[in-house]
This record gives sequence, structure tokens and C-alpha cells, in this order.
Amino acid sequence: MFGIDMSETSRKVALFGELLMRLETERQLRFVQANSFEVGYTGGEANAGVVLSRFGVEAHLVSAVPDNELGLACTNHMRRYGLDVSGVQKRGSRLGLFFLETGAGHRSTQVVYDRAGSSFATLKPGDIPWREVLAGKDWFHFTGTAPALSANLAALTLEGCRVANELGITVSCDINYRSALWSIEKAREVMSQIVKHVDVLVANEEHARLILGAPEAATEFTDVFDARRYDPIVRYLRSEYQLKATALTIRAGDTADETTIAAVLDDGQQAVGSRKYTIRPLDRIGGGDAFTGALIYGLLRSRPAQEVVDLAVAASNLKHTVRGDFGHFSLSEAESLARSGPDGRVRR
Repeated sequence: MFGIDMSETSRKVALFGELLMRLETERQLRFVQANSFEVGYTGGEANAGVVLSRFGVEAHLVSAVPDNELGLACTNHMRRYGLDVSGVQKRGSRLGLFFLETGAGHRSTQVVYDRAGSSFATLKPGDIPWREVLAGKDWFHFTGTAPALSANLAALTLEGCRVANELGITVSCDINYRSALWSIEKAREVMSQIVKHVDVLVANEEHARLILGAPEAATEFTDVFDARRYDPIVRYLRSEYQLKATALTIRAGDTADETTIAAVLDDGQQAVGSRKYTIRPLDRIGGGDAFTGALIYGLLRSRPAQEVVDLAVAASNLKHTVRGDFGHFSLSEAESLARSGPDGRVRR
């Protein structure tokens, strides 16, 4: 579908976004109870990159961290899981932070960002040598959290998309709207322009409507997991933004302790729905990024749409079973789950 043959050599994906320190309260304590935090390192694009790396694709991060011990700890962590950090600049004096309070029952998981003035947030147009970092790459991926941080980063993201377009590199974007970073109105203004330069889009129904102007789902299909419900949305996005593929993620659940996930993929020829999974998650953070990483892998391999969406949702499922942001599972595990469905037996 994308004219890429992975059979001879490994493909290369560039991922642009902020790298962060994750600080999580222990034992699901609330922030006001916590006396210490567990430290990790993350980033939406890095999370997707770890899945790609585990699946045999070269994942190259494009970002910025401070030239100090925290920046070194962060890039060392990324290297540990197979990510190439040669495109990560050392500049500025701050590593962005996010604080995590894991929910329980009807108490939602809470995230507090502390990203203002970070090394990444201070990037501006011209700071990334796009032709250099995208040379030899097959794919360029980013999420909506990068342009959300500043007007300069929105312009820099658009700059990268345009260079990728000129070089014939497939561009993907996960809308990944975060209300703590910007308003719906600002996101609509910026993302509706950036998505014009995107080939593959990941979103959910709500963000497709509120940010990109998609219509309501088809009301005659009341089951939220019925793929036919989303036909008006994917048809609109395909036509309005000339997309090669659109993935809509679906999530339902009333508590922090249980969620049901699925997705729809329109590959430009047909829209297909995935298997749905009901999960009792150990950690929700990074589930969408694992979906995107596996989606990119499947599209790079030019697999049929049904196989791609099933693999992507299986990867998201597996990520929910792993603590931390990264998806620590193999391609064979994800493929087995996608092919055969859940199997709770002990493997030995």
C-alpha cells in the first residue's frame, strides 16, 4: 500500500517529540499522600519507537534534552531499549517532567505536566536540520503534543512535515490531544493545517470531530465497537485531508480498573474493525503509543488492513499489562494475541 518493501533491509522511522522524566506516586497513592516518586523516562513518540524497535524497525528520536546528568540519564534509558538518539540535541537546562497519580475504581488517573521552558519546548523553526535527520528515513512520526507546546514548535513540526513531503517520506500523526497543554480551539487552528501534510492519521472519535471537523458517528449503529458506526468519520477525513490511512481508536469503561479497547482502520480502500479486548490494566499510560507503533510497523510491511488493525490493538492490549510507559513485548507475542485472541493459560 505504501510501496515499501521491508524484506531486504530494516526500515527507518524518525520520531519527533519531547522526552520527559516520569515521576509516579507509589502504590496508587494520591499526590498529597506521596513522600517519594518512582522515576522513569518517556515520551509519546519514544513509546511508539520502543515498539518499533522490538519489532525490528530502526527508531530514530528527534528531540532535545539538557546537557546535564538528567539529559544523559534520559538518553541512556532510550538507548537501553534500542532507540537511536543521535538526533537528540543537547541544549537548554531543563528536562520536561510529568507527574503521575494512578487511579483506582471511580477515581481517575491524574497527570500533572511541568514542561514550560524545557530544552524541547524552547526549540524554534530552523533548530532541527530536517534534511539531515530525515535523510534515509522511510517514515516520519509525531503527535499533537509537540505543536501544543508553543507556536514555535507548531511551526517547527510543520517545517518537518513539509521536508518529509518533499523527500517522499510517509508522515504519520497521532492527534493525542491534551487539554492541559492547549485548548480545543487552538488545537483546531493548528492541527487542521498540519494534518494537510500527513499521510497516516491516528485519532479517536471525539478529537476527529472537535479538532478536525469530522461529522458525528452513524447513529443507526448503537454499539460503540461496531466499525460501521465510524464510516462517516473516516470517509470525511480521507476526503478532507487526502489521507492514505486513518485509524480511530475506541475505548469504553467506567472505572480506572477496567477498560475495553478496539479500533477501526481505513486504508484508503476499506474500513475494518478490530477484535475488542476488556482489560484490567496495570498501567494505561503508553497504550495509545503502542497502538501507533504497531500500526506503523504493519503499514510499513504493507500488510492487509485487517491484520494491521488487529496487531495494533493487540499491542495496545499488551502494553496495558506492563508497568511503565514502554511496551515490553515481542512481535511474536502481539501477533499471537492478534491471531488467536486472549489465552490466560500458563506458557511452559
